[in-house]
Amino acid sequence: MPKAFFIDTSRCTACRGCQVACKEWHEHGVVPTLQRGTHQNPPELTPTNFKIVHFDEHKIDGRIHWLFFPEQCRHCVNPPCKDFGDMYVPGAVIQDEATGAVLYTEKSKELTPEQCKDIQELCPYFVPRRDEKTGLLTKCDMCIDRVQAGMKPACVKTCCTGTMNFGEREEMLALAHKSLEKAKKKHPQASLLDEDSVNVIYLVTQPRDKYFEHASRDIKPLSRQAFLQKIIEPVRRMAG
Repeated sequence: MPKAFFIDTSRCTACRGCQVACKEWHEHGVVPTLQRGTHQNPPELTPTNFKIVHFDEHKIDGRIHWLFFPEQCRHCVNPPCKDFGDMYVPGAVIQDEATGAVLYTEKSKELTPEQCKDIQELCPYFVPRRDEKTGLLTKCDMCIDRVQAGMKPACVKTCCTGTMNFGEREEMLALAHKSLEKAKKKHPQASLLDEDSVNVIYLVTQPRDKYFEHASRDIKPLSRQAFLQKIIEPVRRMAG
């Protein structure tokens, strides 16, 4: 059965415990940053920051609101990065059948910087990052080693507010809808982001445009067959 995250941003306090736990589990080094007038740090995902908490400040109904959003790869149900990766280097991007996790392998080193950029720009959430030191394409791996050992992802394990949840996809969808019903009593504009096409389901309390640019898709995803016909096949013909 595929796995899924449910991330309830209405419960997030931006403690960034999830961000730190991800760093520690993957044994990633620190990223030098500068004070930019916000607690969001670093400013975006990096090859060694698979998860960051976004801070968006808005004046809503005469009050200042902080909107927190723990960003990570969405592990798309039909990942366009895999389809594009297969065209360039088969096996560079795989999808684990048991969990649905989208994983970048050692073969991603064989991708050129230009091909990595193509994959990044094709991602609806602009997530993948190329590590200039190793040549690897990187992102959240669902803590696949922990999950395969029967443990929760590190970010979920460390979350003390109930923001981060993980389990069977059907269970997470049920929890998401139950939480949305409750959230709407206080936040009438609350919604779930892209629930049909991703395995990382977010509950947000405000309209999508209040969050950062890549919080949700701009358009509905194509089916895999339509995607191949519209994007992959023309590229293959040009390459041939």
